[in-house]
Amino acid sequence: MKKGDTSPGALAPLFAKIEGLTKPQRIGIYASVLVVLIGLSIYLLLWPKHQDIDRLQNQLATVERELETAKKNAAELNDWRNRMQKKEAEFREVMQALPETQEIPSLLAGVSEAGKDAGLEFLLFQPKPENKKDFYAEIPVDIVVSGSYHQVALFFDKVANLPRIVNIRDIKLAPQSRGDDSSVLNTSCQAVTYKFIEAAQQQQAGQQQTGQRRR
Repeated sequence: MKKGDTSPGALAPLFAKIEGLTKPQRIGIYASVLVVLIGLSIYLLLWPKHQDIDRLQNQLATVERELETAKKNAAELNDWRNRMQKKEAEFREVMQALPETQEIPSLLAGVSEAGKDAGLEFLLFQPKPENKKDFYAEIPVDIVVSGSYHQVALFFDKVANLPRIVNIRDIKLAPQSRGDDSSVLNTSCQAVTYKFIEAAQQQQAGQQQTGQRRR
């Protein structure tokens, strides 16, 4: 018999040996061969599927991680959007409280009226030059009034309740030098209101500052 020959004639001695075995031995051999064939079939058919399943499971795990990251980023984005909307609402509220340029004279008149309504006597009411900041300008007014402590407190309360923002700072109280009534005080302070600087005005102010630096 030639090496590697698998013809029926070459396998005849093997079949003859198997036929010479007892029936249980033959059944055992046939069963073993059947098991090997089934095992090879399962291996050849299912192993590629098993590899595909592993690959798909890895892809699924990767997608789940990416989805979790996307959900986290979306939650953070929504949080930042909510914060931005809240800040924008606060900004609009503040901007509504800032008087426009044409409202400044009436606002200053309102401060004066608040003092008169409180029963104070104005000794000084002097608007000062604007003090420009980033997007707004301060408009200070030096004030000196004469009256009782209660009248001064009432004046400050009326100013605080004006529809536009007016701050009182640099408050100084001193007894009135003239007269015998020690309850009358001379109160000096500075009332400060604010106005919004338009973008064009900001740009013009920046150009002026740049020109001054170059000089």
